[in-house]
Amino acid sequence: MKVHEVNTSAVFEFLILGFPDLNDYKTTFFSVILVIYCIIIGENLLIISLVSTSQRLQSPMYFFLGHLALSDIILVTSVVPKMLEVIIREGSTIPYVGCLSQLYLYEGTVSAECYLLMAMSYDRYLAICRPLHYISMMSAKLRYGLIVSSWVFSFMLILITLLLVCDLDFCGQNVINHFFCDYAPLLEISCSDTTVPDIEMIVLCFPILIFPFIFVITTYVYIFIAIFGISSSSGRHKTFSTCSSHLMVVSTYYGSMLTIYIVPYKGHSMTVNKFLSLLYIILTPLLNPMIYSLRNKEIQSSVMKCLMDCSKRQLME
Repeated sequence: MKVHEVNTSAVFEFLILGFPDLNDYKTTFFSVILVIYCIIIGENLLIISLVSTSQRLQSPMYFFLGHLALSDIILVTSVVPKMLEVIIREGSTIPYVGCLSQLYLYEGTVSAECYLLMAMSYDRYLAICRPLHYISMMSAKLRYGLIVSSWVFSFMLILITLLLVCDLDFCGQNVINHFFCDYAPLLEISCSDTTVPDIEMIVLCFPILIFPFIFVITTYVYIFIAIFGISSSSGRHKTFSTCSSHLMVVSTYYGSMLTIYIVPYKGHSMTVNKFLSLLYIILTPLLNPMIYSLRNKEIQSSVMKCLMDCSKRQLME
């Protein structure tokens, strides 16, 4: 796809290059990403459906899990459909407003997931370290408060980023060497002084990424102390199993996030940056339901019950 020069200083659309090195394999690459996207949507919708309808999955942990699945769906849907167009067309344009909308939705959802994982770690802390007070402390009011604050606070913080991007000048530069409208690639093509946005990106890492990460680590220190204090090995194993899925999800999520956002963006080649972002965007939403399903007997039982009910309905019809 040809890159057209822009003669005016105002930019009304951006050209997303995608993966030029893979243009010869675009059909295969497109098919793989499409299949993965369908799997992600299907398995996360299944989690939401089970959490909403199954009587076995009405505890606070599954309530948070349902919102985590919702955030995964929003995350991949904000990026992947447009990315598929970019892949198959070997580059594609996106309106200026559409680019900013994609950036805001993506960044806001990423931030919300950080707070949702933090809320889930607090839930596991109360369940293991304060079992006698768990039901009274993790009330419906607190659960809904944690969920609402996670979503609202995240998108309010990212609004700062959006306003700074809106204030940037691009001087006719409209080619984004990435597969979606991410923050750092937009700063790279801007002709404005990006000192303030660069500082803002570092500063926002603390409330969005660093503080939740420290909170999760702290809660798990107390959880492990409580687990090691259990006398029987079977009791320790049973207690650890209640938080092992969340711990694996946290490790996957923060491991990829720290790699992308803490390691300087300019420290990698552009190809490496793209594939790190791609792995993060599709890997965590793909693995999260699998981790919880494979390691959770209640979800497995609910899935089996759902399948049996569906087969019974088909037989009756």
